[in-house]
Amino acid sequence: MKYRPDFPERFGSLEDARAWAHSFFHWYNHEHHHSGLGLMTPVTVHYGRAQSVIEQRRKVLQAAYAAHPERFARGEPRPLSLPTEAWINKPSL
Repeated sequence: MKYRPDFPERFGSLEDARAWAHSFFHWYNHEHHHSGLGLMTPVTVHYGRAQSVIEQRRKVLQAAYAAHPERFARGEPRPLSLPTEAWINKPSL
């Protein structure tokens, strides 16, 4: 959180901190596309919408490739896939 540009130097009160965190968590879960989640939002993955998003991305990439294959030096592009696991701190078993 502290690397966000709008993270304040100090919070004026506990209520200020809670208000800032509320908007941060909404952004983090609903708007931020995480590289560790195949550029999906946590909400998309959590509610099972990831496969439909991947399929939509696949169609867009296929259409772009069909229209201009010369723009894709590595061949036909593919959407990122979801990881099998995602951890912040993986527990040691």
